[in-house]
Amino acid sequence: MWVKNIIDRIKLPFRKEKELFSALYDILGFYPHDITFYKQALLHKSVSRRNEKGRPVNNERLEFLGDAILDAVVGDIVFRHFEGKREGFLTNTRSKLVSRDTLGKLAKEMGLSQLVLSSGHNTSHNSYLGGNAFEALVGAIYLDRGYDACMRFMEKRILAQLINIDKVAYKEVNFKSKLLEWSQKNRVKMEFRDVKQERDENKSPVFTTQVFIEGLEGCIGTGYSKKESQQNASKDTLQRLRREPQFIDAVFAAKGDRTKMEEEPVMSVPDPEKEQQQSIFVEQVSEASFVEAESQPKPAEPEAEEFTLDDITATPREKTREEIIAEAEAAAFAEG
Repeated sequence: MWVKNIIDRIKLPFRKEKELFSALYDILGFYPHDITFYKQALLHKSVSRRNEKGRPVNNERLEFLGDAILDAVVGDIVFRHFEGKREGFLTNTRSKLVSRDTLGKLAKEMGLSQLVLSSGHNTSHNSYLGGNAFEALVGAIYLDRGYDACMRFMEKRILAQLINIDKVAYKEVNFKSKLLEWSQKNRVKMEFRDVKQERDENKSPVFTTQVFIEGLEGCIGTGYSKKESQQNASKDTLQRLRREPQFIDAVFAAKGDRTKMEEEPVMSVPDPEKEQQQSIFVEQVSEASFVEAESQPKPAEPEAEEFTLDDITATPREKTREEIIAEAEAAAFAEG
């Protein structure tokens, strides 16, 4: 009996590896040469292990490599498929094909996400897991079989079976709306500022717009209309928010500073009479005069008097008998 248990334990890793080979064949259309690349592509950083040098092993490095390979492969495909189309159209189409949403849906449709989840880590909160794994898978294909294999995989398995490239290309994605939705959901202030307007070599107007989030500079977009420039600025800003955690941290830090200032209580209670006097005065004189009147008298002008409301009465007021006597007494006292 104990001999059978030992044999079962030996067979178990081989059975699991055989299942992985089979699953990868269904996804890729070919069997891997070196399975270790694909195992690493399916290893989320939360369950990473360390190699003999003590460095963490997970799919982040393969994700970086796969992202670059995908841009090149899909750019090549789009360039050849849409002959004569302008650079802006090609860039927009490629961006939609390699977007995180698209790759995430592909990973789910192909069963790739299930392989990552089988690692034992519950990643239901991570909406980017599938897309990250897809990029890492492309990186593994490149290391295992080269660039041409990546091209065949995208052309034969993805674009020929799962994605209609023409529908993707001509489907309008409202990046501005998505950025506004994100900012409203997270209660951050976001605005578009017109940077400049100029003309290209064909005398067509070109608009430049920049996004600002909580006063921080976002990305700049250009286009042949304000709408197009805002769309491009929004798209690049969304990419930056996705790829630069430090930018998101800065945005929410700025939001925290703003909300803290807005919620900070005012300790001193304003004097209504003083506020009223100041408001009346501001209507009559300039701000510069107000500052001079409020400042202390200069040594060279000892006779300067403090401003009072008496100075702006409609008609001069005659002094009462009591005021005349009081002034005479004060003058006599000063002389004594």
